[in-house]
Amino acid sequence: MTNRFTKIVSTSFQQAFQELKANKLRSTLSLTGITIGIFCIIAVFTVLDSLKKNIKEEVSTLGNDVLYIGRWPWMDDGGEYKWWEYWRRPSMTLMELHTIQNSVPDAGIVTLQLPISGHSIRYADNDISGFSAYAVTQDFDKLQNIEVSSGRYMSISEIDGGVNTLVMGVELYENLFKGNVNPVGKSVSFLGKNFVIIGILKKSGQNAAGFNFDNCIILPFGAVSSAIDVASLNYDPTLMIKARAGTNVEEMQYEVEGALRAVRKVRPGEANNFAINQLSQITKRMDTMFAGINLIGGLIGFISLIVGAFGIANIMFVTVKERTKYIGLKKALGARSSYILIEFLMEAVSLCVLGGIIGILLVLILASIVNISSDLKFTLSFQNVLWGVATSAIVGIIAGFIPAYRASKLDPVVAIRSI
Repeated sequence: MTNRFTKIVSTSFQQAFQELKANKLRSTLSLTGITIGIFCIIAVFTVLDSLKKNIKEEVSTLGNDVLYIGRWPWMDDGGEYKWWEYWRRPSMTLMELHTIQNSVPDAGIVTLQLPISGHSIRYADNDISGFSAYAVTQDFDKLQNIEVSSGRYMSISEIDGGVNTLVMGVELYENLFKGNVNPVGKSVSFLGKNFVIIGILKKSGQNAAGFNFDNCIILPFGAVSSAIDVASLNYDPTLMIKARAGTNVEEMQYEVEGALRAVRKVRPGEANNFAINQLSQITKRMDTMFAGINLIGGLIGFISLIVGAFGIANIMFVTVKERTKYIGLKKALGARSSYILIEFLMEAVSLCVLGGIIGILLVLILASIVNISSDLKFTLSFQNVLWGVATSAIVGIIAGFIPAYRASKLDPVVAIRSI
């Protein structure tokens, strides 16, 4: 019984490929719908799965136990984003930093960073703008996993003393020095002051927290605060707090919130005049967005699969008609109706699976091209491959059932007499 079924399946696959060879244009046009449908669905799933994987890996690297506190919330609360209120909030200062360090025992690492934009940096006759500058206090490098490729990072004494030193991103270095000068020890002009470059950062790209360390400079907070008014509403310093190992980050957040309300003299019942953000907010929002994109991609793929199913059904109706006499001979020799049904059903499945495999291969080729030509990494998972093949097979069963059923119910005498 098992051997006979296996033979039927094998014969069905062979006949499906013979059908492709005999009617290349008709079969190709019919398979196009299946190919496009599977391509759309698997491509969307692959892109979203890869993006989610990359984001979660980066979040886990940066730590989901880090609080980012400033004037602006990263997400709205489900209503209107009240930017006019957030803009008037007082900025984070060294006072809040010292308060957390002294009054929140669950806080492991506490640092303050100020993003600065709109200024230029100058070396010799070369003047560069359009980069990011981060003025930081101690331990910023520990929270953001900063690595130096040449030279060194700023020492504690340099940061605390506000010494005019800085480290530079590799892209900014290449643009400013044209890549042919050792920058370590060179002096550059920024904010009207001379800073000595002591290190070049490793290439890392933009991370989940929004920092682009390839096109930036990092310098002591004290050195910057003597050149600009860091408490001005034009700037928004961010207080970053990492929970101590083994500490519940939610419990630490309550402690931080209470300490900041106290030092900022926020009265009971009044809303916070600061925002506490976490990277988990980004992943949750991304999950919601990805679900919507998944739905749209699935809908496009589903419509293409319906078109493809009609094409496969058309092929199978024509195939049954062309093989009517052959079906009659088989039934006259004792072939059961169930085996005729299975034979034609498996042929329809074979055609659909072939179209699905082509769609999956197109996704794989496209992902490889993107991986080679950009920093983005897309991976076609084995689960998505199985999903694509299974979907193709289901479409084949649905599209081929009615033609296969008609073939199985043909009267052998009438079928043999047909032309």
